Amino acid sequence: MTYTHRAAVLGSPIAHSLSPVLHRAAYADLGLAGWTYHRFDVDERALPEFVTGLDRRVWAGLSLTMPLKRAVIPLLDEISEPAAAVEAVNTVVFTGDGRALGDNTDIPGMTAALAEHGVEKAEWAAVLGAGATASSALAALARICPGEVGVYVRNPERAAEMRRWADRLGMVVRIADWADAAEALDAPLVVATTPAGATDALAGAVPEHPGALFDVLYDPWPTPLAAAWSARGGTVVGGLDLLVHQAVLQVEQMTGRAPAPLEAMRAAGEAALAARHG
Repeated sequence: MTYTHRAAVLGSPIAHSLSPVLHRAAYADLGLAGWTYHRFDVDERALPEFVTGLDRRVWAGLSLTMPLKRAVIPLLDEISEPAAAVEAVNTVVFTGDGRALGDNTDIPGMTAALAEHGVEKAEWAAVLGAGATASSALAALARICPGEVGVYVRNPERAAEMRRWADRLGMVVRIADWADAAEALDAPLVVATTPAGATDALAGAVPEHPGALFDVLYDPWPTPLAAAWSARGGTVVGGLDLLVHQAVLQVEQMTGRAPAPLEAMRAAGEAALAARHG
């Protein structure tokens, strides 16, 4: 079979990724016959050969997840200012002349997901974690949070990186130890960017009247922290919200078709998660 356009998500591990489900749902809704989207388990060592070996006459773009968001940068012809500011690329688009352009759709995806749940501004905020997703969270908060952002780190070596990103973004950041993470839950907006299980112990520390929680995990869902937050009446934004909103932007960039069908993509993601646990 000859494909009109190809796209894929790369990472390691990658079997859990919902990106193929979301992108394929968008292609079907948009009537893009011949468009395909797959996933490939690619680590940092294998990435250069994979990218340089693509036939850019048929490849439209790539989605990047961990651990490739920084590793892909040297392989690109150009990256957007937001991606450069936090040194994280999650989207590569191949142009008609064969150039590879990098962007970060996690950043606007986060702000769009928050806005959908009525969170358009926070006077101050807290970020749990200090990895690649935390850097995107900082960039998103730079757009809606004029005050201080407390960053609670499990790995002290990451603190310097978070400060560097904050300086580039013109933000006031306070680095704090993970042992004090319970105090972060008093912030009007808390963004949890840590792996599954990392915030479970904080569920018992949710304040009586919590603000908004953005937990970037989507499987398993809800996390204990998100469940406790919701039980106390707080606003909860989940990882599927982020995944769908950033994927909408990827589809628009790769296909040149807008608007991408957000609700069709969300429904496909919800159905896939339900099937996993059905």
